[in-house]
Amino acid sequence: MIYITRRERFNAAHRLFIPEFSDEKNLQIFGKCSNPNWHGHNYELFVMVKGEVDKKTGFLVNLKALSKIIKHEIIDKTDHKNINIEVDFMKGIMASTENLAIGIWHQLEKPIRELGVELYGIKVYESENNFVEYFGTGR
Repeated sequence: MIYITRRERFNAAHRLFIPEFSDEKNLQIFGKCSNPNWHGHNYELFVMVKGEVDKKTGFLVNLKALSKIIKHEIIDKTDHKNINIEVDFMKGIMASTENLAIGIWHQLEKPIRELGVELYGIKVYESENNFVEYFGTGR
């Protein structure tokens, strides 16, 4: 078993808030991240896959094909977008980095499996100090 990781980047805005709460209560819970005028991040996305090396090619997976899937399923949908409003797979879901990582997993799991490898993990850097790792359910 071998693992390989592809890094991609996207820029997006979001707001952490509970609609039933006042702006003051949201500020108390989520701090600056509850700004009613949104805030943004320069996200870094790491997609980790695993499997066996192909004896002919010496590759686990064609990285161009993997990058194309990530671009189509994630980057095109999130880059320079508002996660709360414009990202289809985040509709109705709190736009935390934790939920974003889970949403990305669900978007990528099937198309990556079709490449003949297994999605192993998602890592999303929200900032240089904060990141989330998700390894799917049942692990």
